[in-house]
Amino acid sequence: MSTLSNPGIAGRDLLVGRTLACTGASRGIGRAIVLAAAAQGATGICMHYLGDEETEREASALQQEIEGRWGDGGSEGRTGEAGTKVVLVKGDIGLEETGQAIIDTAIQRFGRLDVFVSNAGICQFSKFLDLTPELWHKTQQVNLNGAFYALSAAARAMSAQAPHPQSGTRGCIVAVSSISALVGGAEQCHYTPTKAALKSLIESMACSLGPLGIRCNCVLPGTIRTAINEEDLSNDGKREYMEKRTPLGRLGNPGDIAGATIFLASDLSRYMQGSSVLVDGGMFVNLQ
Repeated sequence: MSTLSNPGIAGRDLLVGRTLACTGASRGIGRAIVLAAAAQGATGICMHYLGDEETEREASALQQEIEGRWGDGGSEGRTGEAGTKVVLVKGDIGLEETGQAIIDTAIQRFGRLDVFVSNAGICQFSKFLDLTPELWHKTQQVNLNGAFYALSAAARAMSAQAPHPQSGTRGCIVAVSSISALVGGAEQCHYTPTKAALKSLIESMACSLGPLGIRCNCVLPGTIRTAINEEDLSNDGKREYMEKRTPLGRLGNPGDIAGATIFLASDLSRYMQGSSVLVDGGMFVNLQ
């Protein structure tokens, strides 16, 4: 059984009685987020995944793990409280119908959607002179257009539901952007614009949706060890360079981002709106 490493939060209180949907949830940061949500008492989790053979296995195994640990009768559940239930939705996040299906499924299964996390994204490294229009458009379609489709569907659903009795808000939206929204990258000329745009989108959504009782905030991960950069970090020289640039002396793990995401999804951040939380071990402020 896998465990959530360094979640940054303890107890099982922050999301009790709430439902959450997360895109790209079968692995990496998304996986850590849904594990943390279950550990914090979420009663319903809608997990999106791509739907190929590998992610199908990952999502199914994660669903079984969560319901086995925190579902009704699970050894880590609380006596007298509803356990965590999980529903799966597969599909290409770059398609409008996938984003709508995620939200529709969450509402149909759980009755409401309290937290939506836009996490799914891709980054195929490429030098600018090698960058093809096909890769440019694919990255934009998944990282920005796909995020918009799902965010829009989530916001519409939240605006139509009553405020949650505990939080007083109709819903909470968290987007996983990147430190790349703030800096350039020689092999990320197609990626950094999408993450900067996502950050900007969340800021404008915060202005528009705040009066409706919907909170919108962003997490900006630094260099996190996930499948998306596994090949890049297999270069010992580059990995050591990134570690030396980080004042905390290590690269991040998915649990580090999960902790910040759950914080933004919870009442601990109830007066935060349009914020971007940089979670990078200090890399951005280190000029060495």
